[in-house]
Amino acid sequence: MSKTFPDGFLWGGALAANQVEGAWLEGGKGISTSDMQPNGIFGGVVERTPGDRSIKDVAIDFYHRYPEDIALFSEMGFTCLRVSIAWTRIFPQGDELEPNEAGLAWYDALFDELARHNIQPMVTLSHYEMPWGLVENYGGWGNRKLITFFERYARTVFTRYRDKVKLWLTFNEINMSLHAPLTGVGLQEDCTTEDIYQAIHHQLVASGMAVKACHEIIPDAKIGNMLLGGLMYPLSCKPADVFATLQENRTWLFFGDVQCRGEYPGYMRRYFRDNGIVLQTEPADDEALSHTVDFISFSYYMTGCVTADPELVEKLRGNILDMVPNPHLESSEWGWQIDPLGLRTLLNVLWDRYQKPLFIVENGLGAQDKPDADGHIHDDYRISYINDHLVQAREAIDDGVELMGYTAWGPIDLISASKAEVNKRYGFIYVDLQQDGSGTLERRRKESFYWYQGVIASHGASLKP
Repeated sequence: MSKTFPDGFLWGGALAANQVEGAWLEGGKGISTSDMQPNGIFGGVVERTPGDRSIKDVAIDFYHRYPEDIALFSEMGFTCLRVSIAWTRIFPQGDELEPNEAGLAWYDALFDELARHNIQPMVTLSHYEMPWGLVENYGGWGNRKLITFFERYARTVFTRYRDKVKLWLTFNEINMSLHAPLTGVGLQEDCTTEDIYQAIHHQLVASGMAVKACHEIIPDAKIGNMLLGGLMYPLSCKPADVFATLQENRTWLFFGDVQCRGEYPGYMRRYFRDNGIVLQTEPADDEALSHTVDFISFSYYMTGCVTADPELVEKLRGNILDMVPNPHLESSEWGWQIDPLGLRTLLNVLWDRYQKPLFIVENGLGAQDKPDADGHIHDDYRISYINDHLVQAREAIDDGVELMGYTAWGPIDLISASKAEVNKRYGFIYVDLQQDGSGTLERRRKESFYWYQGVIASHGASLKP
């Protein structure tokens, strides 16, 4: 018998401002860290000069085309769209006392358009970008002053959109700062591990302050954190491999522990002691951290393995993570291992650990979709991938996990974060854009568009077990 998802389950997709909006200097927007990384997270910083270009400067031009795109999302049946606010549209340099009205007005229009289609926005406050001015003038999140600047930004948008947005997230994939510190916390390449954790501490304090502000300003809202779900398995049942895996999983679960429990766990305090890391804290930090999130959101793309044997470590580059490949799994054309059952495992791990509602806010398959001679895009591989992951999500619900919703990553083709690629397509909607910037930006429905439409309409009953 086909299983359906619970009443009230939210269906949709997820986007990031810097990967879809374009219009990088329109409406008073300032320059962000993403703008200074035109070749992606792993492309390094490039000083921008007048006349140069990045594919992200226009991206898929969501800034001007959002009504058309939202209409397509509505046609699929979306009840939720995860978006992010570009901090630099609200505070161009990051440290202004007054916000940029043009930026605020644009998001008003976006949220109003979503409301017209009965699509609930879920808004990420900081998604892989921050004002470049805060990096240049303050040294990024290594400076405590950024806590104040972020709280001002958060309170500004909470107040402005209190009647329009009831689901919020603080920092996208907050644990990613360990792997890409410029993108996560605005630190340069020569920073130390202590520098990174000091910046992370400031960001965790700021996250707690944002939670507190959200609860004060929008009492009927829910605010969550967002983790990169980097679940690891032991490569063998050797005790050393099992313990090394526990330690590896703790490197990202630490962020959830702080944001869900309100304090640093003992294993992290030991890590700091053993590695000579001394964080500079203030008495008020503990109170800020005590403001815990209402729910946990996360991305899930793949799993990996861990071994304590250095001779067995053959690393595979993945979603900002280095990991040992699993010999029992197949991989995508980008080398990302495909593990639907791992999603069920992760959902159970997070539910058992925190007993807070969960939300899958990123999951999808990047592939080089190509239209056929008739212009159709047959992406059965994407259908299979998402089908199998949703089946496991439904099984986790039967396990007792409280799951709020599912927003597929990149419901429309966008610019990848890691290397600013457009050829790595995730969408149910094809965008006529090529890596050299050519193309009409025309939108076209893929085969998966109609499939996902059917899944939502049947509330999951159409999924193939």
